[in-house]
Amino acid sequence: MASNPIIAPVTASATRGIPQSVAAPLARAAIFLVVTLNPGTDNRAAVRSLCGELSALLRAVGFRDVEAGLSCVMGFGSEAWDGLFGSPKPAELHPFREIRSDGRRAVSTPGDLLFHIRAERMDLCFELATQIMASVGAAISPADEVHGFRYFDARDLIGFVDGTENPTGKEAVEAVVVGEEDTAFAGGSYVIVQKYLHDLAGWNALTTEAQERIIGRTKWSDIELDDAVRPTCAHNALTTIVENGTEIKILRDNMPFGRAGYGEFGTYFIGYSRSPSTIEQMLENMFIGRPPGNYDRLLDFSRAVTGNLFFAPSLTFLENLAEDQPTGSAASVELNAEAPQARSANDGSLGIGSLKGETRHE
Repeated sequence: MASNPIIAPVTASATRGIPQSVAAPLARAAIFLVVTLNPGTDNRAAVRSLCGELSALLRAVGFRDVEAGLSCVMGFGSEAWDGLFGSPKPAELHPFREIRSDGRRAVSTPGDLLFHIRAERMDLCFELATQIMASVGAAISPADEVHGFRYFDARDLIGFVDGTENPTGKEAVEAVVVGEEDTAFAGGSYVIVQKYLHDLAGWNALTTEAQERIIGRTKWSDIELDDAVRPTCAHNALTTIVENGTEIKILRDNMPFGRAGYGEFGTYFIGYSRSPSTIEQMLENMFIGRPPGNYDRLLDFSRAVTGNLFFAPSLTFLENLAEDQPTGSAASVELNAEAPQARSANDGSLGIGSLKGETRHE
């Protein structure tokens, strides 16, 4: 019986580029910067130039505090990929698909490029974002920018620990890095982002027990509820995807954000996966229901106001852009641009800042 390529191990032969730092440990601060690409040949050239320069910007900013672990993942939307790189294209890259059901809506919003910037210090994140914007100037326009922060022991603003079930080490790499199922883009990752705003007043009016039934975990001890008491519409039940008896994992790096003076409280969802279909199925389960109508009750208190799908290709390809400036063909672009730092041995990255000697993608 043939194995499912989506859950097959990522082998060295299948990986042509070094993955970006998508599997890096959770940080204390993050900036999620989504921009649109302005029309024009010069603007496309400026963004292609940034692809080759970003790792140098990252090293320059990150060197100020190497222990802070500054990193950046760069992703491209479907239309931006077409305009910047042409064909071939990652097999599952397409515009984010909006979902509507009984007043619940997972919106699709503008966004050509994603910069996911993380560090233990917000000032480093902010400086790198500033340098990125300065380097491309009028070539891009901001669509959304969110500054996220670690909240106590990795909790979201509704009070629950976020990301408990994240895979780690080799399991994380296999969950998020494209392998033999799309060899031209092996080493890349798909990224889906959504900004959620919460009705905290309504949420906090619920009892702790009611909140726990909605999430599917205990609030203070973060223990998953037993199936005998956990509703089938619990958030963690609907976002568990099982195929042929195997759970298909994704990697979340969600961050709380907000403006207390304006009554704005939210969670920025960012999910990395080997195939976007995994997260898309999760969203269908949440917004439509499994079965239809058995939707995620968390959506009674949380509203998605953005939605985008990106592909984060390889550092190798980005640096080859700087050397070759290819005209219409690209293999894979995923930014493993990460500042020198003391890295975890199992974070899925080789910690290499440059791969000038690697075989170029033609």
